Amino acid sequence: MRAAVVQLLATSDVAAAQAVADRLVRRAAGAGARVVLLPEKWLVCGRDADVAAGAQPLDGPAVTWARRIAVELGIDLFAGSVAITRADGRQQNTALHAAPDGRLAVYGKLHLFDADVAGRRYRESDREIAGDGLVVSALADDAATGVGMTVCYDLRFPELHRALAVRGARIITVPAAFTERTTAAHWEVLLRARAIENGAFVLAANQHGEHAPGIRSGGRSMIVDPWGTVLAEAPDVDEAVVVADLDLGRVDEVREGLPVLRQRRADVAAALAAEESGDLAAAWPVAAPDEAVRSGEGR
Repeated sequence: MRAAVVQLLATSDVAAAQAVADRLVRRAAGAGARVVLLPEKWLVCGRDADVAAGAQPLDGPAVTWARRIAVELGIDLFAGSVAITRADGRQQNTALHAAPDGRLAVYGKLHLFDADVAGRRYRESDREIAGDGLVVSALADDAATGVGMTVCYDLRFPELHRALAVRGARIITVPAAFTERTTAAHWEVLLRARAIENGAFVLAANQHGEHAPGIRSGGRSMIVDPWGTVLAEAPDVDEAVVVADLDLGRVDEVREGLPVLRQRRADVAAALAAEESGDLAAAWPVAAPDEAVRSGEGR
């Protein structure tokens, strides 16, 4: 199965971004890709006001285009994410999977980017609402291969990716607009870790360049195999279409050799899931030093 990740630069110019996405998706399909991934907010990215102005309803032009081109080209198009205006008027960063039969799967970004990076404050929760569930979508191949859908900052939460793998994901998609600084420092490490931990292919499409003054993404879109090997990678600048062939039998091979999913302690996972949000470490009892020593006697 051939897959492609698309790297591009979105600004406040929605029409220009739409044209670039259409051209690059067609290039990917022309290279033989049956699965194509666009970046996060490929339609408009930059200042909060720009993103808000470019938000669309779920039946708007961006989603309509994604479904139409997926059918036309006969591909599974993971159309990155777009800012969707919900029926209640609130916005949600929503990942899209348009299948070649016209089917649409959607995933609302679970983890909102409220962080301070390189002197700039990001507060996605000021304008967007988080999603409320996991999504494992199915490809149109004979095996109905499971694909776990995530968005950008979700990458830093390994428990999400483990849950997707347990629910059948053999491929994980990561559309992103990772900041220039965090791309350089963390991007590859996190992508390879998520692939290794779950024995899954990871498709990661990042934006590149300056979206608005002082707001930059770092590129380096890549495809990683279940062993953590980078199969293909884009540069840190310029638009790109990165292609690799995915041997899905490799997922079974890696998971059989390192059976972490089978050996996973469901009781421990359930206990962790039951903890309240916040500082998880503070919720666990810690033995006094002398008790710790005594508990280890005879080992």
